[in-house]
Amino acid sequence: MDLDQNQPIGRPRRGLLIVLSSPSGAGKSTISRMLLAADRDVTMSVSATTRPIRPGEVEGRDYHFVSDAQFKAMADEGEFAEWAPVFDHQYGSPQTPIKAALKAGRDVLFDIDWQGTQQLHAAMGEDLVRVFILPPSIPELARRLHHRATDSEATIADRMSRAAGEISHWAEYDYVLINEDMDECLADVRAILAAERLKRWRQGGLVAFVRDLVASARG
Repeated sequence: MDLDQNQPIGRPRRGLLIVLSSPSGAGKSTISRMLLAADRDVTMSVSATTRPIRPGEVEGRDYHFVSDAQFKAMADEGEFAEWAPVFDHQYGSPQTPIKAALKAGRDVLFDIDWQGTQQLHAAMGEDLVRVFILPPSIPELARRLHHRATDSEATIADRMSRAAGEISHWAEYDYVLINEDMDECLADVRAILAAERLKRWRQGGLVAFVRDLVASARG
């Protein structure tokens, strides 16, 4: 057998789902955008939400913005892989594009909270990689929330009051990172992704490759 050393072993592979969760303001959305820009094999799961659109957001790129009635109908029809209420609004991940991406060997990124992660883990099992991002301190978390200037003081106060509860779920995740520096945290996320892609069972062609390799060695 002629082995081409330039070809990646085990391609095509099965895709994976990677969740980034954190208390609001810890950096998960920024790191998500950086990861998408750096890795062409990662695609963002675009959630449906009932919350109002924010300045700079685009329908279909950042979220699918729907009414409460539309969201309920989608949930009742089983269209979500996960969904949960967050800060008085509903968020859910449509499952059809997720399954298509996994089958095509693409990785799907989720920017969701611990509630959605629990549902997704129950539904997807080993396809899911869970990463929790912690802030370096509570004062820094507050500073970041004020710095992004997208929420009212009342909303920021509400987010800060919920931070401890969200952080308490850190042990439910496979990996936990402290986001002191965005670039370093991104590098850690990319290292996790690289290692998870190499797991034996995700390499769809590995069994046949090894079988042929052994046969070739035995002559």
